[in-house]
Formats: sequence, structure tokens, C-alpha cells
Amino acid sequence: MARSQETEAHAPASPPQQQAPGTLGVGMVGYAFMGAAHSQGWRTAGYVFDLPLRPVLAAICGRDRAAVDAAAARHGWAAAETDWRALIARDDVQLIDICTPGDSHAEIAIAALEAGKHVLCEKPLANTVAEAEAMARAAEAAAARGRRAIVGFNYRKVPAIAYARRLIAEGRLGPLRHVRATYLQDWLVDPASPLTWRLQREHAGSGALGDLGAHIVDLAQYLSGELLTGVSAVSETFVRERPLLSGASAGLSGGAGTLERGEVTVDDAAIFTGRLASGALASFEATRMAAGRKNALRLEINGELGSLAFDLERLNELSFHDHTEPAATAGFRRILVTEPDHPYLEAWWPPGHGLGYEHTFVHQARDVVRTIADGAPAVPSFADGLQVQRVLAAVEESAAKNSVHTPVPSPS
Repeated sequence: MARSQETEAHAPASPPQQQAPGTLGVGMVGYAFMGAAHSQGWRTAGYVFDLPLRPVLAAICGRDRAAVDAAAARHGWAAAETDWRALIARDDVQLIDICTPGDSHAEIAIAALEAGKHVLCEKPLANTVAEAEAMARAAEAAAARGRRAIVGFNYRKVPAIAYARRLIAEGRLGPLRHVRATYLQDWLVDPASPLTWRLQREHAGSGALGDLGAHIVDLAQYLSGELLTGVSAVSETFVRERPLLSGASAGLSGGAGTLERGEVTVDDAAIFTGRLASGALASFEATRMAAGRKNALRLEINGELGSLAFDLERLNELSFHDHTEPAATAGFRRILVTEPDHPYLEAWWPPGHGLGYEHTFVHQARDVVRTIADGAPAVPSFADGLQVQRVLAAVEESAAKNSVHTPVPSPS
């Protein structure tokens, strides 16, 4: 599923029925990279964790009938639709999971919430602040009716990151001084890489900034427990034209099958500094042009009493320095985050048996189900997604104005 235009309606593979008590019927829009990852999460969560509701993969939606049927069979979905409106209307679907490009997030999410469905929406929440504000208003209204709207910031679900959040909240670092965050990839280094939807502003909103920067902005605010109040930024598009895409994209890329070229209308890289509400300083780098870096997300937080560092390429580990120890023996030490009392790990393997990227989506599914069953506040909420969107907009504004310091509007 890539766009939200009207599509020809087809009968689902099986007639929709009311879900059995104790279950949560999931309907997912989109079946590419994120669709596969979310499917893995929904399929697995109930087998690993004791959940108050059992997720049921009721129906998946995409515009291409053959492709969505194949995705349903591959990923274990009971039925397929080619119109997201039909998916929302199904009685066996209680939650809509949105894994489409950003240009359709607002329309689908608002319609689902108004129809009485819960919503999980991939990041970034929207392509514009105005869209994100409309989504946040719809989520607030839906919450009053017992419906939950959650943003898919899956890296919060890495056990080491969740544990770092716990240590910071407990005051182990003391007052914070610095947050450093980088997210580096290299899949666009080759100028012959094709013009996928991720390189078109009308579909993606922004480039590396929204795709990667949204994650590290969210993590900086999540870990610190503070909001960014202002930014100063530069951005660049290094390859301004690329070959048109031949066929459907696969994963992050696709095939360039023609000599015809199209304009790249998003950034390739963005670098910015910021200030947290406490006065702590933050720096960010997001790029898809860092040769040799595949999915290199790195974080470091420095405080008066210590420091923490995390590297996604070593995602079962956390580096911790306790600055209150004697200098003669102090230093960074490696914490292997695989113990059963670490976040999410009570249901997995014996200590020392590490997890991977796909487990973040299992943890996300677990948290969504528990939030819905318990009636707990949505976390991360659409309001959290809106806050990140405001930061991204301030970054773009600053970069367009020669790096002038640009305030981030405070939540109302």
C-alpha cells in the first residue's frame, strides 16, 4: 500500500466476522518493509508474552490485488483488502496498523479513530505539522471514547534503550549536560540508486530528516525526559536527480530500469544542534549517504554523575560510566542487557542469549495490546509524534534560513 487514492473494491478472502472474546483483531495497511516487520511482531507477541488479549491477524490491505494476496499468505493474514476504507469497516478489525508512506497517515488514522478503531501509526506521524495536529486532536477525542492512538517509535522497545531510560530516570547520571545522537545509513551513496517514494517530498515529507531524524529526536527526548526547545540546522541534497524506479520498491530501494531521471525533492542529510528544556545541549546527524554505515544508530548521554552510550549494531549492550567511583578504577563498563529483570526480557531466552531488530516490533505489539486491554494512556502517543514533527519542522526552517536558531513551539 503506497497511496490513499480510491481503489477497486474486492471481496476479502473470507467474510469478516466478529472477533472472539479475548482477542484483538488487527487490520494492517501496507505490506512492504514495515508491513513485514509489523506482521512479525503481531504474529509472535502472543506466543512469547502472557497477554490480556490475543492478537489476530484479521486482514491486510494494499492496492495491488496480487501483491497483497501474496503478502497475506506469506505473513499469515487471514484476509486481504485493496481499499483501506473496507478494512476499517470490517467487524473483525479492532485496531488499524498504518505502515504506509506519510502522505496517507492522517487520512487513514483519522478515519479509523472516528470509526471507533484503535490505531498504531508508523513514524514520522505525518508529513506536516498541520496533519500531525489534526491527528493529535482526533486521538484526544478518541481517547475519551476509550480508543488508543500510538506511534511506532520501535527503537524505544530495544531492551538496552529502555534500561538506559530507567537508569536516567533514577538519577544515575545526575543533571544532564549533553545528548549526542547519530543515525547513519549508506543506501543512497550510489547516484544510480532509483527515485523511490522516500525521495519525493509529496510522499515522504522529508528525507533522512524524517526517516532517520525522527527516531533520534524521539529517543533524545524519551531518554532525557525533556523536550527540545530550539534547533540550529544545516541540510543538503547531494544527488539532485535519480533514475526513475522500474517496478515496485523492495525494502529501502528498488530497480532503476530506465534512462529517464526525476528530481529528488528531499534532503540526503541533516545535521543540527539543539537545547533541552533544562539547558542541556544536544547534537544530531541523520544521513543516508554515509558509505559503509548500514543502520548505525548511536546515542550518548553525559550527566554530572555519569554517562551512557548505546550502539544499535551492538543492541544487546549498554556502556555505562559511573563518575562517582574513584578515578583510579572508574571507566566505561559494558552492561550485557539480557537479564530477566531487564525490560522485556522476562519472557525471552536465558541470560547472554541476545535479541535482534525484529524483536522491537514484538515488544511494540506487546505494549500496544496491554495499553488497549488496561485502558492505559497511549505511549508513545500522537501528542509525542506531534512534538517530534514540530522539531523536524523547526529543523527544516532553520536550514532554509542559513542555520538561524529556531524555537520549537511548546505543547499547548
